[in-house]
Parts: sequence; structure tokens; C-alpha cells
Amino acid sequence: MERSITYYINKEAQVHAERYQNYHNYLNLEYERNIKRLKRVPSKEVKVPDEWTINKKYNPFYVLRHVSQIAKSISKKIKDGTYAPMAPYKKAIPKAGGGEREISVYQLPDSAVSDKFYHDLLKKNKHRFSHFSYAYRNDRNVHFAIQDIANDIKNSERIFVAEFDFSNFFGSIKHSYIFEQMTENCFSVSSTERSVIEAFLKHSSKDGVGVPQGLSISLFLANLACWRLDRLLEEEGLRFARYADDTIIWTKDYTKICKAFDIINQFAQLTGIQINFAKSDGISLLQKEGTSSEFAKTKYHVEFLGYKISTETIGIRNKSVIKIKKQISYLLYKNLIQPIKYFPINAINLPGKDRDRDFLIAIMQIRRYLYGNLSENTLARYLNGTYNRLNFKGLMSFYPIIDNEAQMIELDKWMVSTFLNVLRKRKQILISHGRPSLDHFPFDLTSAELIKQCRAQKFGKSKGLYRIPSFLRIYKAIQIGVNSIGVEKVMNKKIGYYE
Repeated sequence: MERSITYYINKEAQVHAERYQNYHNYLNLEYERNIKRLKRVPSKEVKVPDEWTINKKYNPFYVLRHVSQIAKSISKKIKDGTYAPMAPYKKAIPKAGGGEREISVYQLPDSAVSDKFYHDLLKKNKHRFSHFSYAYRNDRNVHFAIQDIANDIKNSERIFVAEFDFSNFFGSIKHSYIFEQMTENCFSVSSTERSVIEAFLKHSSKDGVGVPQGLSISLFLANLACWRLDRLLEEEGLRFARYADDTIIWTKDYTKICKAFDIINQFAQLTGIQINFAKSDGISLLQKEGTSSEFAKTKYHVEFLGYKISTETIGIRNKSVIKIKKQISYLLYKNLIQPIKYFPINAINLPGKDRDRDFLIAIMQIRRYLYGNLSENTLARYLNGTYNRLNFKGLMSFYPIIDNEAQMIELDKWMVSTFLNVLRKRKQILISHGRPSLDHFPFDLTSAELIKQCRAQKFGKSKGLYRIPSFLRIYKAIQIGVNSIGVEKVMNKKIGYYE
């Protein structure tokens, strides 16, 4: 026990230490860059998480120095049945739709204990979970869910779908319901594991309701709580995909899709979780765009876990596309507009003939955002078969199974258009600061000219650095990777983690 606890505490503390070191290094690097390119740079402020000032066991560097003593103490308490986590620090996290969500931040040794027991419980019990449950497992992931949904939808001219959203899923689950499922449905849980689960639940809720958000063990409990829901849907012959509380159900039978609502409603009453009808689309008829229907409520696509799935394609969902565009627009503003807003301008930010340092940096940052650490030359060699394998880490590695090529082409057109608009604005600002001679690359070009000249432009002896990144190129490369080595080897590994 002590050796296992030591391993998990080390693992947890090292993750947090590396995260903080990366933050510190990035902060310093960004500060040094800004001094060179901006006139008004605020002083560098290195922050530490609020909880570090409350207790040393939130600080990963302290925990790593004292891991042996901490592990020995905790393992003894677990064996004695006296282990109880320290009261967590409550932190409010902004929600995408507005408002805040409160999460519990546990001390690192307690988080490590949670992680250990989560993995132990999952190893023994994952075969008990439904084939259609995809969250928080090492044998299934979000992309398997999307593939299963898309496969059925694409093989149907029209199909009924049910989409329901729960309010405060983790915070509403009754403890009594969790323990009922644990004992009634053949889950392997030792007395020690049950004691640890009870200890975490006591600290996370009031009146026997709710599991803590931010702990690994809660992920196992969430799947356990949904076991009966999954079983009832399967017994009714319904196809579905569930990722924690995100559930989509589909069938060609209207009677069965209505039954799905009854099952969801029954589950909500048993567990104490409320259905959020304001955010739930309910039952709809999904069909090809342009097809007429006798039903009033029809749709042409569903959105699930960042994807947009229709009867024809899998693409990136609309909200995610907006976020992507905002980030690319920000990188262009940060490099091409912000450094020249105020007079006098640093000489380093002034473009020369056939060379614009800020323009090159903007391109390279967008490329890293989309491709990760891949260069255009490496990507080209992979596409023509010279390289056999690549490691994908950029934004597009979160979407390895999209097949909506038209969406990628549209995003490429948008990006080139945005480049032109920003370059036009950059030229206007430079002229206003007294630099009228700007009739050279990369200014005053059409879309086709910009793409062509950027591809041919050299930086010193290096070719390809100026080439404008492409959603379509990285999409095609990832498709090759998926077909040759599979989704799991290509996808961004962070998708499998719960933060």
C-alpha cells in the first residue's frame, strides 16, 4: 500500500510542478518578447495558486520533498480505516454559458489517493460498464463515441434523436443511490475501497448528496451511478452514446424514442438529478438538409463533444469554430497590429522589403496552434510518403475523425481573408506613422498571390517558413495517420484526461 501511495503522490505532484514551471517559463518568455516589440509593457507578475498559501500540501514542490513521510502516514490511516481527506479549497470556475461552477480543490496527497483508487476500481470493473459508455475509461474514448453515432446516422435517410442535459450532474447524485448500485449490480469493491469512497463523499456534500468535481474517483462513481440508465436504454433496444452526463440517443422507431424520455425521467427521479429542459433539445427528427418532413421539430445535424454530425459528414461544431477563429484573429492582432499601435515604433517591428519579421512570427504561431511542433516541410514529406509516422499535438489532433473537407476548405479561405484584412490594417497604421513606401511583400496582394508568394518566400536559406498554415493540409495528414495507425495513436492524449 505504502509503495503504491508513494507512486501516485509522486505522479500527482510532478504533474502540478511541471504545469507551474511551464507557466513560469512561458510568462518570462512572453515578457522578454513584449519588451522587444511593445512600448507599454506591464511589469512581470508571477502568481501562485491561492490554495498554496492555505496549506503546504497544495504546493507540489513541498509534497515532492516530503513524499515518503506523507505516503507512510496516509497508507497507515487507509489500512486502519481512519483515512479522511482534508477539507478541500472551494474554487469558482467560469462556465461557458455564463455563471460559475464550484469545484473542490483537494490537497495533492488526497488527490493522489483518489487517483489510485479510481484506477484500481476501474481495472476491476470496467467490463461491467456499458459498451455505449465512453467517458473516463482507458478502453474507450470520445472518438469511439463519435464514430458510432456517425456510422448509424450516415446510414439513415432520417432518424429520431433525443438530447437531454442534466443540471448540476455531479452535485446532485444521491449517495444512497451510488451505494445501492455498488451492491446490487455485481461491482467489485473491497471494504477498504468503500471506506475511502465514503470518506471522500462525506467531505464533498451535504445531506448525502453530490460527488466532488475535480477528483478522479468521482469519475468512476459517475459511471457507476449511470449504470442502470445504460442498462434500461439497452433493454429497450435503443442506440445511444453517453459521455458522463452528456447523452445522445437515436433510433428509427418513434415509439422507442418516446420511451427514451421516460427512461431519462425515471433515472432523474431515482438519482436526484434534474433535467435541464432549457438546455435540452429533447426529441427531434434528424434528416438530410433540404428534405421535407411531416414533423414540426427537425434538424440537419447534432452536436456532441465538440463535433458536428450530420447524415453526410463529421465536422467541428459551430461553437468550437468560433473559438478557433478568435484565437487565430488574436494571434494576428498580437503580432501585426499591437506592436505598431503606438508611436514611436520599435525598429524591430518595421517591415523591410521582402521581409516582415512580425508577419513571419504570426504565421509560425498560428502554425504551432494548428499543427503542434510540425513544420511545413515535415508535413509535406508525410503527405507525399517520405515520412511514415508523425506525432500530432496541435489543435487539429483533437479532431482526428472529422471528414468534412468542405469545412476545412472554408476555414482556409477565412484564414487567408483574415490575413489580408489584418495586413491592410497594418499598412494603414504604418502609413499613419510616416512609412509610405509599402509596395512590397506581403502588402497589396490578392488571396491567390498571398498564398503563392508566401509559399515561395525564403527566410535566409530556409524555405517554407512563410507558408500560410492550412486546415486542409493538416486534416489530410491526420486522415493518413488514422488510416495507418488508428485513432488512439493519432488523437491528442489530453482528451482522455479529466481536468
